[in-house]
Amino acid sequence: METKKIKNALISVFYKDGLDEIVKALDKQGVTIYSTGGTYKFIKDLGIDAVTVESLTGYPSILGGRVKTLHPKVFGGILSRRDMFSDGEQLNEYEIPEIDLVIVDLYPFEQTVASGAAEQDIIEKIDIGGISLIRAAAKNYKDVVIVPSVDRYAEFLQIYNEQDGATTLEQRHRFAAYAFGVSSHYDTAIFNHFNKTEQLPVFKCSIDKCSELRYGENPHQKGYFYGDLDACFDKLNGKEISYNNLGDIDAACCLIDDVDQTAFAILKHNNACGMACRDSLLDAWKDALTGDPVSAFGGILITNRKVTKEVAEEMHKIFFEVCIAPDYDDEALAILRGKKNRIILRRKEFKMSGIMFRNVLNGALVQDRDTIVPTAAELTESVTSTKVTPQMAADMAFATILVKHTKSNAIVLAKNGQLLASGTGQTSRVDALRQAIAKAQSFGFDLNGAVMASDAFFPFPDCVEIAHQAGITGVVHPGGSIHDQDSIDYCEKNAMAMVITGKRHFKH
Repeated sequence: METKKIKNALISVFYKDGLDEIVKALDKQGVTIYSTGGTYKFIKDLGIDAVTVESLTGYPSILGGRVKTLHPKVFGGILSRRDMFSDGEQLNEYEIPEIDLVIVDLYPFEQTVASGAAEQDIIEKIDIGGISLIRAAAKNYKDVVIVPSVDRYAEFLQIYNEQDGATTLEQRHRFAAYAFGVSSHYDTAIFNHFNKTEQLPVFKCSIDKCSELRYGENPHQKGYFYGDLDACFDKLNGKEISYNNLGDIDAACCLIDDVDQTAFAILKHNNACGMACRDSLLDAWKDALTGDPVSAFGGILITNRKVTKEVAEEMHKIFFEVCIAPDYDDEALAILRGKKNRIILRRKEFKMSGIMFRNVLNGALVQDRDTIVPTAAELTESVTSTKVTPQMAADMAFATILVKHTKSNAIVLAKNGQLLASGTGQTSRVDALRQAIAKAQSFGFDLNGAVMASDAFFPFPDCVEIAHQAGITGVVHPGGSIHDQDSIDYCEKNAMAMVITGKRHFKH
């Protein structure tokens, strides 16, 4: 484990929070510090000596600061191999100092894009010198330690202080790995920005925040979440969020975001088992629970309104894993915290990714997110002579939103803004319908006047026939079967309204 003492350092950073302690520690050890621009001024303002890079290279910063460190006297000192005699000779010949430590924090490209800045401002935040310094120092980790971002300042400072200004080969290798992680993430962000318009057939995704989970889908599998949960939620109570919890939380958020009315939904295994839209949140909760009180046990609860004391008192009567809401009043929170393991999340404003992907075989499937949200106003035209009433149109929109977020093959039965039952993940659409009808009837629901939504077309009229026999009077589906007319004819003969949307909503 080769230990090396730091004698010369190059520092060029954007964010300087925490840098002062490092600079002071370096100065205490007698390290010569080379720096540029604002970083040089920051160091001098601390009362610590530093050498400008311009003094080292003999060239000023040019092109408005675009070129500062790109010079052989900088990169030669970083890339020289200390165990190679010829490299040392060249350093002596050209009076190039060996640089043992490089500290860089790149221009904030992603933050600039996210801010909605003008394109030229974004381009100016593409770091050239900094990224080159990172790669050079990381490549020569045998002799140089690279601190590639503000996130690594504290870790480096602890090592430096504990080891009297020295680093081990193992530590330098770890920091090199950090460095290549930073550089690859940075380049991926730049590429994806350019590729928004170019649409090159290349898939790149980089997420530099990671949480290790207790396990994956099952205890024998490792699990990780790559992303920033703190940007999505305030966690107000409960145990660690699990791999399976996160899948359900995502499904719950996607569903509730498609609804404007006051709503409550209960999910299990990514599918809604209860949901209702009502004028009051308490009524929405009660009717969502009525949809399937058995499956609600251990479920994920979500609403798009602030949870009050009276609602929390009713929720607290059942066991559930997670509750998600935009806010809670103090009394509601005190009630829900009555179970120490119950996960309580307060949603923040955050944007879902516009693309979805998953690994398949030796590659990845990538698609646009399904952002189509049906409205009652779009579902008023029946292809039969039976008219669509305003309530029926509202129920069709509600049911179509639910079926969009239900595993295929899927059928959803709804009435008066309430999920009566769904058939989920069946290999046949007929089986999905029969499952939904049997479930609704087992909980005592009257299907007369209910609507049926299907995520895909009906290849035969059997589904509308079964639905009619159960009392369903309205059907909404995408259409597209060569036998559509058979289903239309059956509905026409039996006074059923049918709306064809032309939009399929498979979810596999």
